[in-house]
Amino acid sequence: MRGVNRGRGRLVIICCALSAGLLAATSPAADAAQAPRYSPGAPGAGDPYFPEMGNGGYDVSHYDIRLAFSPGTGAIDATTTILATATQDLSRFDLDFQGPLTISRLSVNGLDAAFTRSGTQELVITPPHGLRKGSAFAVSVSYAGVPRKIDDPALGLSGWVATKDGAVALNQPIGAATYYPVNDTTTDKATYTQTITVPAGLTVLANGEPGPTTTRDHRTTFRWTMNRPMASELSMLAIGDYDVTRGVAAGGLPNITAIGKSIDTEPGQGKVFNQTTAQVVQWESSVYGPYPFDSTGGILADVGVGYALETQSRPVYDQDTSDVDGDLLAHELGHQWFGDSLTPVRWSDIWLNEGFATYSEWLYQEKFDGIPVSQSFAKAYADEKDWSGEVADPGRDHIFDDLVYNRGAMALQALRMKIGDRAFFDVLTRWPTAHRYGNVSTRQFIQFVERLTHRDLGSFFRTWLYQPGKPAL
Repeated sequence: MRGVNRGRGRLVIICCALSAGLLAATSPAADAAQAPRYSPGAPGAGDPYFPEMGNGGYDVSHYDIRLAFSPGTGAIDATTTILATATQDLSRFDLDFQGPLTISRLSVNGLDAAFTRSGTQELVITPPHGLRKGSAFAVSVSYAGVPRKIDDPALGLSGWVATKDGAVALNQPIGAATYYPVNDTTTDKATYTQTITVPAGLTVLANGEPGPTTTRDHRTTFRWTMNRPMASELSMLAIGDYDVTRGVAAGGLPNITAIGKSIDTEPGQGKVFNQTTAQVVQWESSVYGPYPFDSTGGILADVGVGYALETQSRPVYDQDTSDVDGDLLAHELGHQWFGDSLTPVRWSDIWLNEGFATYSEWLYQEKFDGIPVSQSFAKAYADEKDWSGEVADPGRDHIFDDLVYNRGAMALQALRMKIGDRAFFDVLTRWPTAHRYGNVSTRQFIQFVERLTHRDLGSFFRTWLYQPGKPAL
């Protein structure tokens, strides 16, 4: 180190040692009370819908995923390094890690650590030394194999999905752990760096902003960084043959879109997709406030999962054509405010994602197609066949049902009619601003609206969010 006075430093150390000795001699009880009591971190984050997801005892700040992909075999060879801080004195802790991937080495702070795998996804790690509460630590896991997607009977496909030209990783709600070790809970957001190596000729897209791309020995390495906090269920990776278009949106915001070459058969669709994305982001920024991330974009690809997903900063749209649907873009890009920047504390609160995103569709249709929101509401209200279930607690197997999407949007329109346009659009702007990059709950939303409007809205929200049955208008 530069500028160190070695003599003075030695004196300080000696004095500190003497002081510590005196304290130990005069106050053994106090010293004993300060001794760490190491205990295991919880093997779950406490969400009743997914009790095995997530873990306790630490908070992740960053994931560094370095992964090489071999399309011939579908295998990956990877090392993921996780930077975290202990939130208790830890004797051991868990990560979520699924499937047949084989771990070749695992270290904590550079020292080999013992580990076992338990149940469907628990990677139980015992560091060589206990981790004190408040201390930062690094976990590095090297592993290889062919990732296996999750096919849940109620929730569909998620995780690492092999495609004809590569793979796409879509991780909502439980897929991230299929290809990297993770604290897979909505409440432990972190930044990400993804460094992905593939055979030359393939393209890699991910969340955030691109770094330098290098090619060596017929292999190309792509680097992507997400510098804003991101829940693991919103992380994304796409490897394959893509036509990439770069543009700008909302005041110079980088806008990176891509269409899979297998479906990019209509000339000019790359430009249409990029420009429509820019238009929607610009318009939604005028309604919801500044766009919350440092770039935007989207990916049209034939993935075969049967849905689009609001992966952070760059949604993925599973399609077998290159058609650009403005309504769908409005939904997934609306999620960047509601679901990505603001992420539910628990999965029961998912209407805060999907209700707002569906309402974004209605607002888009009013703005660009001339269909009033009141008309969209009336149609949804008349057409809804199933009024059973609670919007704010749909149940684990129903988090992607109309109960959450359409009835969530209807609750917002009913709120608009209750409090008036001025207060309602204040909510749409101030709610995502007040909780930017954080986690939110239905209870917080209700309290926020009541404070903003100076009204007791308990009965209204009970009717629209917590009670089964068709509300009277």
